Amino acid sequence: MQFEPGPERRPLLNPLKRRTDMQRRRFRRGVYLLPSLFTLGNLFCGYACVVYAMRGELETAATFVGFAIVLDMLDGRIARLTGTTSAFGREFDSLADVVSFGMAPALLVFRWGLDPLGRLGWAAGFVFVTAGAIRLARFNIQASTDKRYFVGMPIPAAAAVPASTVFMYPYGLHDYPSALPALALMLVPALLMVSTIRFRSFKTIDLQARRSYTILLAVAIGFLAIATQPRWTLVVLAYTYLLSPFVGMAITRFRRRGGKVEAPHQTSEGRY
Repeated sequence: MQFEPGPERRPLLNPLKRRTDMQRRRFRRGVYLLPSLFTLGNLFCGYACVVYAMRGELETAATFVGFAIVLDMLDGRIARLTGTTSAFGREFDSLADVVSFGMAPALLVFRWGLDPLGRLGWAAGFVFVTAGAIRLARFNIQASTDKRYFVGMPIPAAAAVPASTVFMYPYGLHDYPSALPALALMLVPALLMVSTIRFRSFKTIDLQARRSYTILLAVAIGFLAIATQPRWTLVVLAYTYLLSPFVGMAITRFRRRGGKVEAPHQTSEGRY
C-alpha cells in the first residue's frame, strides 16, 4: 500500500520550493548585474577624469582613463564567462565608452595643450569625440567574421594614446607653436578609429595553448615594467599598439617582394 501525502503536508513543501526559486532568481539577477557594475565603474572613471581635468590636476585625470580601460576589459570578459551578455549591457557599455574614451580624453587634451589653439583646438577635440562615437556605432552593427582583428582602432586604445602622453608629461603646452603637436594627438587616433585598418584583438588568446606560459611571462614582465616605470611603459604600450598594423603591413609587403624575387631564381635552376 502506497502512502500519499495528505493535504496538510503540501503547504509545508510549497514554501520551501518557492524560497529556493526566489533565491535562484536573486542569484541570476546578481550575476546579470555584475558586468553592469564594472561598466558603471568605467563611466565613473570617465566622469572623474573630466572633473580632475577641469581642476587642472592633469596627471590624476589621466590615470582615471587607465582605470576605465581596465574596467572596460573586465566587464566584457565577465559577461562572456558568466553567459550574461545582453543587448542592454552592450548599449550601456557603448554609452559609457563615449564618455570615458571619447569625451574625457578630448577634454583632458584640451586642458593640456589644445586651449592655446583656440577654435582649432576645441574643433580637434570634437573630431576625436565624433570619431569615437562613429567607431562604437559601427562596431555595434557590424558582424565581425574574424574575431582576431578589429576593423579600425578600438576606442579604448585610441584614448590610451593621449592619456598616456599627458600622464608622462602632465605640465602642459602653453603657447601656440608648442601646442600644435596636440592636434596630432587628437586627429591621428580619430582617423584610425574610423578607418578600415585592422588592429589585433587579444580576445581570442587561448591560455590553454602551448604558448600560454610565454603569454603569462610577457604579462608578468609588463606588470613589472608598469610598477617600476609606469610613465614610459604606458606610453610605449599605447604607441606600439597604434603603430602595430603599419609594422605588420610593412613586414607582409617585404615578405611578398622576397617571394617574387626568389621565384625566377628557382625557375632558372629548374631549367638547368
